[in-house]
Amino acid sequence: MRKPPSARLSREAEVDPFYDMLFNMLIAFVFCFIIALLAMNPKALKAGDIPSKAEYIVNVSWPDGNPNDIDTWVQDPGGNLVWFRAREAGLMHLDRDDRGLSGDVIVINGKEIVNPLNQEVVTIRGIEPGEFTINLQYYETKNGDAVEATISVIKVNPRADVVYYGQVQLARKGDEATAVRFTVLPDGQVTNVNTLPKKLVSNP
Repeated sequence: MRKPPSARLSREAEVDPFYDMLFNMLIAFVFCFIIALLAMNPKALKAGDIPSKAEYIVNVSWPDGNPNDIDTWVQDPGGNLVWFRAREAGLMHLDRDDRGLSGDVIVINGKEIVNPLNQEVVTIRGIEPGEFTINLQYYETKNGDAVEATISVIKVNPRADVVYYGQVQLARKGDEATAVRFTVLPDGQVTNVNTLPKKLVSNP
């Protein structure tokens, strides 16, 4: 039996305050949550406050499609070494280890696709005063050809500045060459950029 209009109005009057109370409780919960976040990290919502991921970026590349494997070795002022078997050391991290064509074939929708890019990237995630050395090693060859690698070192904070840009010739498998050495000052500035040879590679 259908209820008269007066009965329906009475039911709605009973329900509406309940929903209002739930809605108010939800608003109060969200407000408290925001206050708690700000209390735990008062700088979290500061405009433009983005934590830096690196102070310096080392980029090593060699011709696209080249099948040979060039490895990057970086030593910090404390003597720590980053290379493909020690991807983290001190403030340094090997973000990308490239092995030439090895591992560059991926399958998408059943089709094999070759990624021709040859690039290794090392980040230095803080300022450590002293000398850094970057060496390249001709680790493995598929065709026996010489390889010319390009290296750049970029200081990224507070703006991007190129510390070094140059090329290194590696004639045969097993060759090692010092790409660049540079000294970081306590304020993060770079000085004494040079390419004096220094051996870093041990027998892996």
